[in-house]
Amino acid sequence: MTTQGRRGTSSQPVIVSEEQTNAHTDTYTVCIGTLAEKADQESELMVKKRVPDWLNNSMLSSPPLIISPPSKLQSQSPPAPTVIQPPVPIPPPTLIRPEPPTKPAVTPRTEFIDPLRRSSGSDNDISSSVEDVSRQSNLLQELSRRIINMRELRRLASEGIPDGAGIRSTVWKLLLGYLPSDKLLWSSELAKKRSQYKQFKEEFLTNPSEITRKFEDSTSLQHGNNTSAGKGLLPRSDIPHGEHPLSLGETSVWNQFFQDTEIIDQIDRDVKRTHPDMHFFCGDSAASKANQDALRNILIVYAKLNPGIRYVQGMNELLAPLFYVFKNDPDEDFSENAEADTFFCFVELLSGFRDNFVQQLDDSVVGIRSTISKLSMLLKEHDEELWRHLDITTKVNPQFYAFRWITLLLTQEFNFTDSLHIWDTLLSDPQGLQKTLLRVCCAMLILVRRRLLAGDFTANLKLLQSYPSTNISHLLYVANKLRSHP
Repeated sequence: MTTQGRRGTSSQPVIVSEEQTNAHTDTYTVCIGTLAEKADQESELMVKKRVPDWLNNSMLSSPPLIISPPSKLQSQSPPAPTVIQPPVPIPPPTLIRPEPPTKPAVTPRTEFIDPLRRSSGSDNDISSSVEDVSRQSNLLQELSRRIINMRELRRLASEGIPDGAGIRSTVWKLLLGYLPSDKLLWSSELAKKRSQYKQFKEEFLTNPSEITRKFEDSTSLQHGNNTSAGKGLLPRSDIPHGEHPLSLGETSVWNQFFQDTEIIDQIDRDVKRTHPDMHFFCGDSAASKANQDALRNILIVYAKLNPGIRYVQGMNELLAPLFYVFKNDPDEDFSENAEADTFFCFVELLSGFRDNFVQQLDDSVVGIRSTISKLSMLLKEHDEELWRHLDITTKVNPQFYAFRWITLLLTQEFNFTDSLHIWDTLLSDPQGLQKTLLRVCCAMLILVRRRLLAGDFTANLKLLQSYPSTNISHLLYVANKLRSHP
């Protein structure tokens, strides 16, 4: 068998053997294969250069499903009947638990397990228990000093505070500046603060009718007339203008009472919705109702003392972890005074990012939009490919998910126990709560980067508004890596 062809402009036919044709074809195929392989290697190298090498670690996210093309030997073998095998699922890394395939818009929380009553049985639990005992010993040793080394305490707390023994309660009070580092000053400082809170409650939580009654009793005693005592009656001329229920004066306690009614009603509604899966907050027992009353009192007093902010919906979620930890302190004195201690620690907690709750400051350099913009820039700095996909390709505005992450300190993204662990790190970082929080939020994005890169607007928004369960220790590890990898 021969083939005819043209070479140059010659009109003479050229006879080419079949062996020469096959040789040229093989050479061409090898050259094309080599070039394609080199191009694939260069393309892969370019992709890896977009992010730091440590972000390409397979432990950071679930690997994508890859279908390999047939090899050259397979292509040369005689055709065989095609058998389609079902895809073999690739298990996710052990550090990250996969998200359920379908999730409703509002995900019900799993039943909370009190960390003080957890039992261990598996090897992982035993290993974790040994680590907890070691950390507990180191923290107790530091807390036993007369002058506590705050730098060392922050370092130990950043590794996680073991549940139980009241350690977290004491450490959080120290980290928030409620307790001084000198233990000899604790008794006097606590007595002063608790007395001050009692005065706040008497001033802001007393019903105006009670004020009027007290004024009536004092007036009757001064005039030596008991005819109206106990009847709730006073001559109109004896009622000061500011004490009259119909007074519209700025100093009128009744006028202020009616103005505060709307905020108090909002606080009541939010307190009743606080962690409905926990009997500590929403049970039918007298203790649960007393806990709700304590949250309500704290939020009302804070709103009265801070008229520029007052109460913003969601503050109850920030208050709950503090009160839970302090109320469960095994020390009887700390437990009984948990409401007063929680109030001052709540004030200290909000002092670092209270501007995020002021709507008038939303567009300023200290407002929530500026904070969210810092998160976006942090992601761009560490993973520009992911940032570009979210911000430019799929146009997922960070405000759609980061607003809740930041304002509520991640209390709604994880279960209650994991939130306490995250707060150990947030409160102990010497760089400040907000910078640490932004690194944790950035790490949350990086941990699901492959799923985000493969998703569109709808899929990514659903994923980030209902963040999947993850290993908190690994999340905090990645967040800490962001500190050392610019």
